[in-house]
Amino acid sequence: MFMMKRLLVTMSVLFLCFMLPGLALSGDKVLKMSTTTSTQASGLLDILLPEFTKDTNIVVKVIAKGTGAAIRDGIDGNVDIIFVHAKEREEKFVNDGFGTKRYPVMHNDFVVLGPLSDPAGIKGCAVAAEALQKIAAASAVFVSRGDDSGTHTKEQDLWKVSGLPLEKGTQTIVAKGVEKQVNFERPVGDWYLSIGQGMGKALTVADEKQAYILADRGTYIKYKFGRDIPLELEVLCEGDATLANPYGIIPVNPAKHPHVKNDLAMQFTTWITSARGQKLIGDYRLLGKQLFYPDAAVQ
Repeated sequence: MFMMKRLLVTMSVLFLCFMLPGLALSGDKVLKMSTTTSTQASGLLDILLPEFTKDTNIVVKVIAKGTGAAIRDGIDGNVDIIFVHAKEREEKFVNDGFGTKRYPVMHNDFVVLGPLSDPAGIKGCAVAAEALQKIAAASAVFVSRGDDSGTHTKEQDLWKVSGLPLEKGTQTIVAKGVEKQVNFERPVGDWYLSIGQGMGKALTVADEKQAYILADRGTYIKYKFGRDIPLELEVLCEGDATLANPYGIIPVNPAKHPHVKNDLAMQFTTWITSARGQKLIGDYRLLGKQLFYPDAAVQ
């Protein structure tokens, strides 16, 4: 009996010796990525990530949040890579030494949505800032994400261009159970609703209130044509150059945070900007509608 116990113990030890390196290896093959909600809400990541894992055996753990919070994750070293859409803030992230380099991945555009009744009369307006001026003049309800996201950043930029008087301040929002402070610069009036929520929730609120809203086209298409109960909101202002919406990917700098998995981050960067990754992005359709356009200069 004693010999049998010793044999079982020896076999267990040998089993662990063989298994632990494999477990450690699988743990090393997990890439943590903080990304804007639009890459997830649009369904794009559901297409890209399984193919990346199939090609590389690397699993991507996605943390989807507003671009500002995603960039903060990179600054704090909580993730290995960020995939966001606020180019000036991305470039600052790199210039401040938190990212190694910004790699262009894709683009779509922002659109100003509103109800079919269009109380502010912005339908067909070719200049986004003028559309916002009309919305403000009519005191028509406008829903803002108000969450320090790339979309919120773009919206604030457009209000600045509009020339309307704006108020500056800070508000507390709760994102996934965590409180955070968000700076804002926005017009004054009860018609302006800042909700501190992601794109999907903001679209739902705007739809319920038959309000105006700025949205990225990809998420709008997903919510307009990819759900059993579609949004009633319509695209009323589009095509302005100021509504361009480029996405970039940035590996977190290991010189700032030595623990980050830069090798995995670079594998994902190389893959998503390769001919294969770019084709998957360009081919992604929802009911025949293209949501994103590849930007990487594939050789």
